[in-house]
Amino acid sequence: MAKLGEKYEAVVVFSLKNGEEQVQNLVAKFSALIKENAELVNVDEWGKRKLAYPINYEADGYYVVYNFDSKPDFPVEFERVINITDGVLRSLVVLRK
Repeated sequence: MAKLGEKYEAVVVFSLKNGEEQVQNLVAKFSALIKENAELVNVDEWGKRKLAYPINYEADGYYVVYNFDSKPDFPVEFERVINITDGVLRSLVVLRK
């Protein structure tokens, strides 16, 4: 495998309106996407938490933190896929130091 570039962290807040089963499917989907394109270091599921303010009339969300190592072009594609996926309330991908 080619040398990986940087270390990244992605925090994703999933909607709970479609149930826990869909949330687990989305967590698995994004884990698989990272594994295909980068080296998945850790998946930390924080679980159901109250949001600071309602998003799309929802007061709770399911938080997941992904840590991965990849080349600089993958996080852009990862954010694109997150943004077009139903069931995601918010996300943030940052470079870890």
